[in-house]
Amino acid sequence: MKRNIILFFIILCGFVFQTTLFQALSFGGISPNILIIITVSYGFMYGKKCGMITGFLCGLLMDIFYGDVLGFYALVYLYIGAANGVFHSIFYQDDIKLPLVLILASDFVYSFTCYVLLYLLRGRFDFIFYLKHVILPEIVYTIFTTVFIYPCILLLNRTMDEIERGDNKVV
Repeated sequence: MKRNIILFFIILCGFVFQTTLFQALSFGGISPNILIIITVSYGFMYGKKCGMITGFLCGLLMDIFYGDVLGFYALVYLYIGAANGVFHSIFYQDDIKLPLVLILASDFVYSFTCYVLLYLLRGRFDFIFYLKHVILPEIVYTIFTTVFIYPCILLLNRTMDEIERGDNKVV
């Protein structure tokens, strides 16, 4: 129960940071996708089901505040969380290379899906422009941010695991 409450607050804080602080720190209108980092991290750490739930909640927040259609971002994030949950079996806590690669791939898939479904179907065919000016800068900024956020998420989850196992006795 505590883990679910903490997950909810992590998602909420990630959304607030993504829409406030990192919008103020954007470069050329590009800001990192913190919700992708959270979705991939939880899917990777705890499996497909947790990744899907985390992705759905992250996407639902995006839909409620920024989406034209309720459920679009929720579905995209849900699939990203499920896809990253597959890699749970090879999860190694101290290695940051695989999470970086998964976050890079997930951010690309997210951006490409948004391009195809939101822009390409409306007749905007300049993919190279969108790739150079939106997708790649967002991926680089997200990966840079991941180096700082992922260890914090990992530390928080390690602490929660220790508390659940009873290793830390609260006096």
